[in-house]
Amino acid sequence: MPAISFQSVSKVYPALGTTGASPLKALDDVSFDIEAGEFFGLLGPNGAGKTTLISILAGLARATSGRVLVYGHDVQTDFVQARRHLGIVPQELVFDPFFTVREALRFQSGYFGLHKNDDWIDELLSGLGLADKAKANMRQLSGGMKRRVLVAQALVHKPPVIVLDEPTAGVDVELRQTLWQFVAALNRQGHTVLLTTHYLEEAEALCQRIAMLKKGQVIALERTSTLLNNATANVLYFKTDNPLPPDVAALARVTGRIVELPAQGPDEIERHLAALRQGGVKVEDMEIRKADLEDVFIALMNGQPAAEAVR
Repeated sequence: MPAISFQSVSKVYPALGTTGASPLKALDDVSFDIEAGEFFGLLGPNGAGKTTLISILAGLARATSGRVLVYGHDVQTDFVQARRHLGIVPQELVFDPFFTVREALRFQSGYFGLHKNDDWIDELLSGLGLADKAKANMRQLSGGMKRRVLVAQALVHKPPVIVLDEPTAGVDVELRQTLWQFVAALNRQGHTVLLTTHYLEEAEALCQRIAMLKKGQVIALERTSTLLNNATANVLYFKTDNPLPPDVAALARVTGRIVELPAQGPDEIERHLAALRQGGVKVEDMEIRKADLEDVFIALMNGQPAAEAVR
């Protein structure tokens, strides 16, 4: 039995504003299963429908059509059992400013009928680097510490399925490392993890399988290794302070001083370098690497088939 099953899920929001405006289809017949024990990535640009799908899974929104099951429990008709199997870490920092960290976790435990579970709470506090903050009031914590508490709250009832919706957005490197070590350990123990993130290097490192959404539709559903193997190109990577020639700039992905150019082989690499030399571009820290998940993601979002990603 799948841990999570999305079955032909669609979500349409009614038209707003002027007469004649079209309804917004946030999700369009989304179907895929997440198997028990998987570390699964759900990727897509802003507005792709990721948060809508997570909201339907959490029971915070209703699908216009289709079903979502958590270990066979329908999130609408059997909400209580479905929710018991889920631990959800939301994007937003939502907290009660009147509780200490330990009180917040005990209070959250009560929602699931759990009492005297301080041993597990202590393990969560230790694993997430919160042990020294147990008696601190929630409003005294930094944003990163509040994020850690949200993760602890999601895990306080030991759910078999953990949903992480942009858990490391805007947090420091230390928290990311602490969080991923803890969540990876839970995954090794058999917990299913569903992750949405804009940090594609995290998805590449952690996720065994990935679904990519674009405009509410699944455009890729593969093992991470398969997606990367389908990216047949190399990438010419370098830094420069000079403007690129127009023909090179049209192919490049530029981030500050960093330039990345897709290249199918040695001949294309040499053509790029010749164009750069002719254009008077001074190149620093040049290297050639295999395409990564970010390259595949951008190629797919630009409408290229997976087998031709970053070509």
